[in-house]
Amino acid sequence: MQADSAQQQGLYRPEFDHDACGIGALADINGERHHQILDDALSILVNLEHRGGTGLEKNTGDGAGILFQVPHHFFRKEAQKCGQILPAEGDYGVAMLFFPQDDKGVEDARRVFEEGCAEAGVPLLFWREVPVDPHDLGETARACMPTILQAFLGRPDDTPAGDAFERRLYVCRRTIEKKADAEFALRDKIFYVCSMSSRTIVYKGMLVATQMRRFFIDLNDAAVKTAVALVHSRYSTNTTPSWERAHPNRFIIHNGEINTLKGNVNWIRAREPNLYSPVLQHDLERVMPIINREGSDSAILDNVLEFLVMNGRPLTRAASMLLPEPWDHNDSLSEERRAYDAYQSMLMEPWDGPAAIAFTDGRTLGAALDRNGLRPARYYVTRDGRFMLASEVGTIEVSPENILTSGCLGPGQMLEVDFARGRVIYNDELRARYAKEKPYRDWIAEETLTVDALDKPVAPTPAEDTEVPAAVRMAKLGYHWDDVDEVVRPMAQQGKAPLASMGIDAPLACLSKKTRSFFDYFYQLFAQVTNPPIDALREHMVTSTTLYLGNHGNLLEDSRTACRLVRLERPLLSEEEFERICAIDRVGFKTCRFRAVYRRDAGEGALQAALKQLAEDVEAAVRDGVNIVVLSDRAAAGEVPVPSLLAVGCVHNHLIRAGVRTFADIVVECGDAVSPHDFAALVGYSASGIYPYNAHACIRDLAARGDLDVTAEQGIANYNKAATAGIVSIMSKMGISTVQSYHSAQIFEAVGFTPEFVNAYFAGTVSRVGGMGVEDVEREQNERYDAALAILKSPAPDQLPTLGLTKWRPLGGEDHLIDPQTVYLLQTACREDSYDTFKEYSACLHRTGRAVRLRDLLDFNASGRTPVSLDEVEPALNIVRRFNTGAMSYGSISKEAHECMAIAMNRLHGRSNSGEGGEDPRRETPLANGDSKNSAIKQVASARFGVTSRYLCSAFEIQIKMAQGAKPGEGGHLPGKKVYPWIAEVRQSTPGIGLISPPPHHDIYSIEDLAELIFDLKNANPGARVSVKLVSEAGVGTIATGVAKGAADKILISGHNGGSGAAARDSIWHAGLPLELGLAEAQQTLLQNGLRSRVVLEADGKLMDGTDVAVACLLGAEEFGFATMPLISMGCLMQRDCQQDTCPAGIATQNCRLRRGFRGKPEHVEHFMLFVAEQLREVMASLGFRTVDEMVGHPECLRQIEVPGNRKANLLDLSPVLASATCEFGAHIPGADGHHFLPQMAADSELDKTLDSTLFVPYTADARAHLRPIRFRADIANVNRCVGTILGNAVTKAHPEGLPAGSITIDCDGSAGQSFGAFLPRGITLNVCGDANDYFGKGLSGGEVSVRPNPHATYKFDENIIVGNVAFFGATSGRGFINGLAGQRFAVRNSGATVVVEGCGNHGCEYMTGGLALILGEVGQNFAAGMTGGVAYVFDQYGTLDARVNHESVELKAPTAGELAQIRALIQEHVDATQSPRGIKLLYSFDSMSKHFVKVIPTEYERVLAIVAAAEAVGKTHAQGEELAFDIVTGRADAADVARFDVAGGAAGAASVAASSVASTKKEAYVPWVSPVLFLISIA
Repeated sequence: MQADSAQQQGLYRPEFDHDACGIGALADINGERHHQILDDALSILVNLEHRGGTGLEKNTGDGAGILFQVPHHFFRKEAQKCGQILPAEGDYGVAMLFFPQDDKGVEDARRVFEEGCAEAGVPLLFWREVPVDPHDLGETARACMPTILQAFLGRPDDTPAGDAFERRLYVCRRTIEKKADAEFALRDKIFYVCSMSSRTIVYKGMLVATQMRRFFIDLNDAAVKTAVALVHSRYSTNTTPSWERAHPNRFIIHNGEINTLKGNVNWIRAREPNLYSPVLQHDLERVMPIINREGSDSAILDNVLEFLVMNGRPLTRAASMLLPEPWDHNDSLSEERRAYDAYQSMLMEPWDGPAAIAFTDGRTLGAALDRNGLRPARYYVTRDGRFMLASEVGTIEVSPENILTSGCLGPGQMLEVDFARGRVIYNDELRARYAKEKPYRDWIAEETLTVDALDKPVAPTPAEDTEVPAAVRMAKLGYHWDDVDEVVRPMAQQGKAPLASMGIDAPLACLSKKTRSFFDYFYQLFAQVTNPPIDALREHMVTSTTLYLGNHGNLLEDSRTACRLVRLERPLLSEEEFERICAIDRVGFKTCRFRAVYRRDAGEGALQAALKQLAEDVEAAVRDGVNIVVLSDRAAAGEVPVPSLLAVGCVHNHLIRAGVRTFADIVVECGDAVSPHDFAALVGYSASGIYPYNAHACIRDLAARGDLDVTAEQGIANYNKAATAGIVSIMSKMGISTVQSYHSAQIFEAVGFTPEFVNAYFAGTVSRVGGMGVEDVEREQNERYDAALAILKSPAPDQLPTLGLTKWRPLGGEDHLIDPQTVYLLQTACREDSYDTFKEYSACLHRTGRAVRLRDLLDFNASGRTPVSLDEVEPALNIVRRFNTGAMSYGSISKEAHECMAIAMNRLHGRSNSGEGGEDPRRETPLANGDSKNSAIKQVASARFGVTSRYLCSAFEIQIKMAQGAKPGEGGHLPGKKVYPWIAEVRQSTPGIGLISPPPHHDIYSIEDLAELIFDLKNANPGARVSVKLVSEAGVGTIATGVAKGAADKILISGHNGGSGAAARDSIWHAGLPLELGLAEAQQTLLQNGLRSRVVLEADGKLMDGTDVAVACLLGAEEFGFATMPLISMGCLMQRDCQQDTCPAGIATQNCRLRRGFRGKPEHVEHFMLFVAEQLREVMASLGFRTVDEMVGHPECLRQIEVPGNRKANLLDLSPVLASATCEFGAHIPGADGHHFLPQMAADSELDKTLDSTLFVPYTADARAHLRPIRFRADIANVNRCVGTILGNAVTKAHPEGLPAGSITIDCDGSAGQSFGAFLPRGITLNVCGDANDYFGKGLSGGEVSVRPNPHATYKFDENIIVGNVAFFGATSGRGFINGLAGQRFAVRNSGATVVVEGCGNHGCEYMTGGLALILGEVGQNFAAGMTGGVAYVFDQYGTLDARVNHESVELKAPTAGELAQIRALIQEHVDATQSPRGIKLLYSFDSMSKHFVKVIPTEYERVLAIVAAAEAVGKTHAQGEELAFDIVTGRADAADVARFDVAGGAAGAASVAASSVASTKKEAYVPWVSPVLFLISIA
């Protein structure tokens, strides 16, 4: 009920808010109560403070709180002070309440509360004012601080104590909340029930962790005793202040993000009308609706968990319904468990997303982790009977000898502390217990059908469109020849989604003068920062594509009818499967087919009428028992098909409103869906099955004409496979792993529809700039229909027209910004240094009547401004210092092009960007003429290629790439044929073997992890600024706010249309939003939160000239990035085939012959930058701005203009983009309302207070100066993060190659904080005696780290977790020894370090490209996935390795005698470093034990090693051997060399290589270098 302070006219929406956090849970296992538990829980909170968030005011937090048992003795004492006597424990409940600030408000709130209690029949005993001390709260927190009261409630006589009383209190609370919502006097005032229970109570507020004890005086009283406590400190990306959004909620604390929230909420709403509760019975009505829609995702999750528990579901069972384990592909689960998991999935779709939750009802404590394990949850069980769980270890002091177990929750695992039984119950026992409760296996076997089990239809009825000519049928549905050639054919041929390159320069669908596919108006949302995208390819084990058809049962009871469903293995159907579903004839199933078409001659309003009729017909059928609804867009002559997505959206929303959505599922027979994006949209708006009849017909036709190399059947199977993989890939970008959760989650933004249209057919979808209504959609459909009929009269009546969307077409194609004329003019201008030609180029870009980007609808508005003369404007040489070139890796472009840009930008004092491929250290040395090839911006992306201490030290700015405009939410892939030896050297990998950039879900799985990485990089190079690259999407403003709170120095907002060397065509076209929307939203939201002046804001995304830069500047940017245009100035011809390695300009290639054709010079890039600056100066002068700083963030200087002849463009309303925001948070702080960066407002990361700065650096200064070895001890705790990294920076700056081994040794005692020893260079050794948190040894650069338990510890080291998740991530060299187990994702992306550990969790050694890992124990699931280099040795005593390895790229072998000797030597080193008992035991019986070692090595890597060894054996150098190996592996070598050196590839390899080498010579021969001018003339 808090007033919504967001200004609706801007782009920010409150639903974009996210939060992440630190959590802790403590319990006495035997249920005994102590004040110490409460006190320790508050200490955990304080020690997790770095995981919480603060904005401008250091003393206003995002929220902190504690949930514990009702302290009966304490309340009895307090009641006496109020003149009251409390009933016995359990016979009363306590409500903790936030009421309005003013007396009148409190009076109204108390009246509503009392009326609600009376209505529910719960006696109110008395009120108590909670004593608080607000003196050290921040101004913002104090300004909105509520009145905090407690109400004591008696137990009604007709209700027994315990569960029944809890339910009564729940019903009472919901009654009160609904009354308060309806109460006019409380409108816009706070009325919030924190907790209302006879067992638990919540104290929380908008506090920083350290304020909890001081603010709530009750918590200091020794009489407050509890056996369990949950604590939480919140880090929200928004700062809309709110007391009630602090956690704990009523049952849970939650660290994470629910990615599928919209869908989950929709399904809960849809289920509400049909629920029946055996427990609550008639009271069920009173607790509806289940969800408070204004709550955060955590609050909504809490609402649903509470609802399930109050309806009789056990607490852990309810939690396992919401966060199920990944079971689809897990063969190690028993049949019973799988049946139980399958049954749960029929009752409810997973609430998917990274999440660690802890929950309690006061009787048990539970904890659970999401199926990907993307949150830390470490726990201790102690010998004196306590259980403690937190985001980090070391949050409270526990003596080592008291630790019984040290563990961490694994992916999809849960546990329960049962106070009644006095024990901890772990995952397998818990789930096995629930799996045995009912005969789930029998129910599923008897009731659930697969499609194959359905009967074949007798005779299919002829389709309505059989008489329509094929070309007309396809054109009516929106097909063009490009769709067939660029999408359908490659998918049918290869079974993969097609690739493209160089971004978008054609109009957005809402600006196009052509009729565009209805799907083109929808843009995929994707995860960045607050939740991670996931890797569905390498981590296939967590994904599932299963969906169910039928009437979904009652959530509140278990019965066999819930299993009466048809199970689909994937959403895509073949013709036969579709016909079987249509003709289903079984008890409990009824299918009905509806046609989504309207008559062309029906006149205006026909589409709306058809949709209304369709919705009503479907509803009537569903009420009549139909539970599979089939929607078909097959249109006969004279009929216009309704877009299938619109039909699905219309029916889905209508059925939800009618309260019958869960009675039926939707199957679509659609002709207009072509690409994976289209299918994902259909599933995202709730289609369960899709039969793409038109695409299948098209494939049959291609096969019949001989245009496919496969049969029609194979082609259709390939196409369906590619489409399904595409859907999985799209949902992975959002961090969602099951199609069931993605189903109707609506994770899209619409661009180009009116809010009325969206609310009617796509309720809940974001659409912020208006556009077409239903009548405009009808007009577009009719235009398409008329054009389709016109084909028959054309010279080629059986041919589809071309659209020319991805490639420029000289006639009749879609408009392109970059056409031959543009390329010619820009290259001439830059080569001849002609500003006049540049002006001609600019005029050509902005010609009248052309609208390609949103900024083309904007013009400058000088009204009210006084122009100044050009001489008064800051000079171009100053302005270009704000310019950067885009991040293009050395690998995606050639050495010549990469260095050319670096030299040009360094001459201008701008910045070039290394991209994510590392950089040759030799480029740090300036050239003889003073030029420098060093890239000023060094990028750090998910793959960490070449990210060493030295690389980071050479940067002026370090950029963290969270996403890329062309493919947000995805990693990349450099194919093996592009990994030439010189690329492999810089990336520290193997020539000829493809390199995978994973999605960023390893060390950045939430906002607090990003804040940690920012901190790590500032430690690694205190002199560089750290920037974060985000991509424009709905909600990017709140993400930017979180990044600013995480102390980044700069935020880059990238538009969706940026270029890329290669990306999935769908990602380029359908993911991410135009720059204007993201930039304006970021500026507005940062300003609103008072954080805009804390950071620099940069914009990029097809900025092409000075007017583009001026628009970006007025919308809020102060630095500007260019990538496509500098490439064109250097000679790029926009052939858009970068992924082929055949670039005629010698830019996007590593091929030496092609590189000789590179004609670019640094001067060309300089001229382009200076021209842009000069043109910007002219705009500045006309608007009266003397400096860029003055110009930043003045949207009032822009106005929207009409575009002549473009009806669709003129329907848009860009006023939200041009809205001016004001500072609403911290406005009393000077500088908070700044529109651009102010140095005095920059965030302080307090590097001067780190252990390195206070002790390590000064203490070792003398030893480093004189190269004398030094060794000393230091105490550490979890709050000491990034230990050793600033020292490492000092070493690397003085000695780029590092120090001699053993120069500095530091022995640390305690729990190491996150990122211990990050980027540690050679010569430094750090040892920990204790344990360590996440990211141990991250980016290790030659140093040595080790960890061993305290010698007094008594638990078995090799069975307990001693370091957290993601240890040694991106390590490039050095050594590491761990005496104990590591968590998940151990040694991911290791490219050169040698590490020893005694066992690890899931996804160990993933994406490894080099180095060595020795694992002296068991590994988790999915070991060595995507591993392309390096080697792992595993001690596989129990033979579990084979089942847990991902066999795609590696093979398992027995080590040779030489390798066993190496293993033995390493174990000896491990024992010397950590005194490991397991190591000692293995050395003692090595001869008998050595047979258990297994070597895990990538197949291709081994082949390359063998070729190099064979080449060296005949006298070739190592470099020559590598080049030979590269040629052989990539099929470039001649047959003789293959036969002589490629032993592993063998003779079989030789034949195929010979064939492919002939093919590749043909391919390469066909790209002669053509003069750009001739080339342009020839294509113009």
